[in-house]
Amino acid sequence: MSIKNLLPGKLGFGSAPLGNMFRNVPDDEVSATVEAAWNAGIRYFDNAPFYGAGLAEIRLGEVLSQYPREEYVLSTKVGRVILDELEDVSARDLGEKGDLFKYGRPNKIVNDYTEDGTLRSIEGSLKRLKTDHLDIVWVHDVAQDFYGDEWLDKFESARKGAFKVLDRLRDEGVIKGWGLGVNRVEPIEIILSLEGARPDGFLLAGRYTLLDHSKALRRVMPEVLKQGLGIVVGGPYSSGVLVGGLTFEYAPASPEILDKVAKIKKNADEFGVSMKVAGLQFSLANPAVATAIPGASRPGRIAEDNEALNEVVPDDFWKKLRSQGLVDPTAPLPIDNK
Repeated sequence: MSIKNLLPGKLGFGSAPLGNMFRNVPDDEVSATVEAAWNAGIRYFDNAPFYGAGLAEIRLGEVLSQYPREEYVLSTKVGRVILDELEDVSARDLGEKGDLFKYGRPNKIVNDYTEDGTLRSIEGSLKRLKTDHLDIVWVHDVAQDFYGDEWLDKFESARKGAFKVLDRLRDEGVIKGWGLGVNRVEPIEIILSLEGARPDGFLLAGRYTLLDHSKALRRVMPEVLKQGLGIVVGGPYSSGVLVGGLTFEYAPASPEILDKVAKIKKNADEFGVSMKVAGLQFSLANPAVATAIPGASRPGRIAEDNEALNEVVPDDFWKKLRSQGLVDPTAPLPIDNK
């Protein structure tokens, strides 16, 4: 089943910030943010053991436990098992995202994409999330940004282990769907061409945004559509730089990226369009995209995201972005869907 048929609404909730991403987020702020999402009608929540070494799952599970389980869709990820054993957080090798969760829990994180590791990961997530079932499971980060030259070895381990387990669990009705949850296009490209693996969709973070979309547009979106699958867009604001932050790909943005943001913003200001509106509506305009999941750790952000979905944007804004080469000439825009 395509994840397009599993996901309620165009807006979901990305839980990475709940794992103390970049900062110590107070518990009451976390609760207020998740409750604000619920009250805004959001019913899809995504998580991962990696987010703060289980902290984001614990926090989300605590808040969601007050709501009927059948009323929301829950996804988390496999590929990393969280142990009771503690480790030195500063000594972790997290690829390009070293300091991302330095304020998370100090529990040891073990990379494991085998069948046994996948089942252990799911078991741990169920406990932390205080639920008896998961709707969607993503295989997390089998890509270059975490594993460098070893990434294909990790992918192969997942192909032999996680992919087969998740296929089976889906066929048995234990989960409703599975796919990859990655920050790179290439792993999705590979699995789409594989015989045997039968994913239902993908969570692609940071690669289908206003700032960075050409590779995904050419190399995976057409095939995703052709196979009747769907994409969840993670990080639609490019980890903050699109909406006034200074980070892109969770690191300080380059001068080139900042220059592109400035050019887009100049047009946005001219037409009275917020950058959040531009970023969210662009990502959702592609017919392969099912849902976008901005991350949030403050309640006010939820209302902004909801309003951004429905704001009317002048057609000429999109036309100008296209004519100035600020979006790929073949990228679907909201005006193309009218």
